[in-house]
Amino acid sequence: MESWAFPSCSPNCSEHVMYDSLVQGNDSSQSRNHTDDSFSRTSTVVITCLYFLVCAVGLCGNALVIYVILRYAKMKTVTNIYILNLAVADVLFMLGLPFIALQLALVHWPFGPVLCRIVMTVDSLNQFTSIFCLMVMSIDRYLAVVHPIRSTKWRKPRVAKTINVAVWGVSLLVNLPIVIYSGIIMKHDSCFCTIVWPEPQEAYYTAFMFYTFILGFFLPLMVICLCYLFIIIKVKSSGIRVGSSMRKRSERKVTRMVSIVVAVFVFCWLPFYVFNVTSVTGTISTTPFLRSTFAFVVVLGYANSCANPILYAFLSENFKKSFQNVLCLKKVGGLDEVERSDSKQDKPRLMNDPTETQSTLLNGDLQTSI
Repeated sequence: MESWAFPSCSPNCSEHVMYDSLVQGNDSSQSRNHTDDSFSRTSTVVITCLYFLVCAVGLCGNALVIYVILRYAKMKTVTNIYILNLAVADVLFMLGLPFIALQLALVHWPFGPVLCRIVMTVDSLNQFTSIFCLMVMSIDRYLAVVHPIRSTKWRKPRVAKTINVAVWGVSLLVNLPIVIYSGIIMKHDSCFCTIVWPEPQEAYYTAFMFYTFILGFFLPLMVICLCYLFIIIKVKSSGIRVGSSMRKRSERKVTRMVSIVVAVFVFCWLPFYVFNVTSVTGTISTTPFLRSTFAFVVVLGYANSCANPILYAFLSENFKKSFQNVLCLKKVGGLDEVERSDSKQDKPRLMNDPTETQSTLLNGDLQTSI
């Protein structure tokens, strides 16, 4: 049974090692039993179908988010500008899935080196961008809840747009190794789209594994957790002064929001990075079940982009009303009315009435309109 090192990059370039293992499995099929071979073929079909399903759901959901934000004046708030950037990143993230699904099904990359580099770059770029967007949105929520007055000069649409551009710039810088080294390699008379590291390959591989884990998962997750921890602490301290029932309702809302945001983020990406870390901390014996498990883990990472429209849009009443209008499920008025940004709307009210600060911090819409 051959050993198999798991990949250390984005899901797209991660796929090569899985394909390599599958090809090796085909070459040595005479020494494998028929059940394992049949299981591998079945799992490949299932995973390929999941790719196309995730792609369809992700594209439709995020395209709907983009449309309603651009269509309705009431949706153009500071928070929704960040959501728009996240949705754009997720849409681009989904565009590489059909190519990855076909490579998985064919156990071969038939699209040439140019398209390989483009798909690898876009895929990895938007993987980082999506995660950085979640981090920026968490910081925005922290500022809005914990520092509602002092943050008004920062929580403006113009600043949000500038930050969005900066997010793409940082993502591009982080993604440079993939831009430079992505390409085609030949293996068992088939070509695969992956990262072609220079010598010493093992050193580059190990360094890049930790590089992507720290920048693409660990640090964003720490920032997200800290932001929502401070939010909970602030809301609890505020809630104590306004009565037990309001405090409990507020705590439930914030706790539910934090649990959904953090749990889904970790659930989708932690398994992928566990496989990555395992690839440099030890050697794992490959089995058809393990290969299929890893393939599902890769799909799960992409599925996070499908969850984003639900987590960051459907929790907002304005998004629900906008979706109902667009899908002709229910006619809702007032969405075309211009609404001032969060910061402009809150600042005069908070300055004139200090007690309003407390109620704003405990407002359910503010806490859940991520």
